[in-house]
Amino acid sequence: MIEFIIAGVVVGVISGFFGVGGGTILVPILMALGLDIKEAIAISIVQMVFSSIFGSYLNFKRGTLKISSTIFFGLGGLVGSFFSGFIIKNVSSLSLKYVFLGVVLFAIYRFFKAPHKQDLPPLENKPLFFVIGIGIGMFATSIGIGGALILTPIMVGFLRYDVKEAVGAGLFFVVFSSISGFFSMYVNGLLHLKLGLIVGISSLLGVYLGIHLAHKTDAKKHKNMILVLNFVILGLIIKELV
Repeated sequence: MIEFIIAGVVVGVISGFFGVGGGTILVPILMALGLDIKEAIAISIVQMVFSSIFGSYLNFKRGTLKISSTIFFGLGGLVGSFFSGFIIKNVSSLSLKYVFLGVVLFAIYRFFKAPHKQDLPPLENKPLFFVIGIGIGMFATSIGIGGALILTPIMVGFLRYDVKEAVGAGLFFVVFSSISGFFSMYVNGLLHLKLGLIVGISSLLGVYLGIHLAHKTDAKKHKNMILVLNFVILGLIIKELV
């Protein structure tokens, strides 16, 4: 049991610092602890509810979360994530692993190409944000991540958001996708509540520490550390596939 508590704290730090739900690193950790990918995904969804709500509250209090337009990503994610339980129930574990691998490769590519500081103002298109949110919510939650790993590179690489703004918006998106995914897991009989609560509650301390560290890190270094995280995740997934 102690290993799940430690995993929760570690994933909480990662969630707060990188603006992700935590599933990007938690799913491989849980798989390394002997759980099937579908069990790991269900636990990670519960954990993401805790980390994203608490983390978004802290970011809002610090003034780094702007809700007015980015909420449309979340509303789209709320719709898309509801289909995640159906996808998990009908798609093989091996296929989910390869989708996970593809998502990480996409994130690495977009972050490598994008500048850490934008010269032009960000694009604002609420209907487009909603559609993007649906797509991310549908597929990201199905592989056990909240969607920030996909949304943040899109915001930085295509919509001209700064890294700090994209990180805050990414974690806020996870609030919507994880809550919707939580209910989808429940409806489809996939919810692993006990372990999810243990990991989720443990992650709150880590989230607080991670956000504190993120606000003390400059944008260029923050971007480079996000790339490092993605390479770590890539290595863990490849290890599971070989």
